[in-house]
Amino acid sequence: MKLGILFSGGKDSYLAMHLASEDHEISCLLTINSSNQDSWMFHTPAITWTKLQAESLGIPQVIQETEGIQDDELDDLITLIKKAKKEYSIEGIVTGALASTYQSTRIQKICNRLDLWCFNPIWQLSQEKLLEKLKTYNISSIITGIAAEPFDESWLGKEIDSSTINELLLYSKKYRINPAGEGGEFESLVINAPMFSKKLEVLSSKIHYSNFSGRLEIKEAKLK
Repeated sequence: MKLGILFSGGKDSYLAMHLASEDHEISCLLTINSSNQDSWMFHTPAITWTKLQAESLGIPQVIQETEGIQDDELDDLITLIKKAKKEYSIEGIVTGALASTYQSTRIQKICNRLDLWCFNPIWQLSQEKLLEKLKTYNISSIITGIAAEPFDESWLGKEIDSSTINELLLYSKKYRINPAGEGGEFESLVINAPMFSKKLEVLSSKIHYSNFSGRLEIKEAKLK
């Protein structure tokens, strides 16, 4: 089946794509570029750099701009999916939804309306197993946004490797956070993975941080 991936560039959307690619054809990446950093629906940190990821993946990318207003951004998502359906004849949409019914139900309704299959490969996967799969599939990502105690600015730009995963699992017990960031505790950007032909290398960046909240502004990056 020809599928389009709702692609934010983060670990969840990449893992969903990786799993979907085992049995289906990935025809395109669908990316919403939201100007609202507090969007309810869409991942925003480092979204600009999904263009390099798409190049490394060798998969066409369809991008839709949105102001991120709660109801309007869903209309923008519909516009994006319609465009992808017309250009690439996709038969379904893949999401990286893990536990958010807010996201999953809205995307499911849109797919029903457009007569498309909605495929959620990592839905209800435990966060511990998700982190384990990142190691199993050699998916390398960095943290680009944080929004919870005890994350300080040292976490911004940190690679999610085995050591980091162990820290996250400890934090989940000590601070009651979601270890895979499902509660919005952190956001990520995949920099290397099996489907990549080249690694994404961050050349320069700036940290914005205050009171356990912050983001990594990537100023320059390239494929290596």
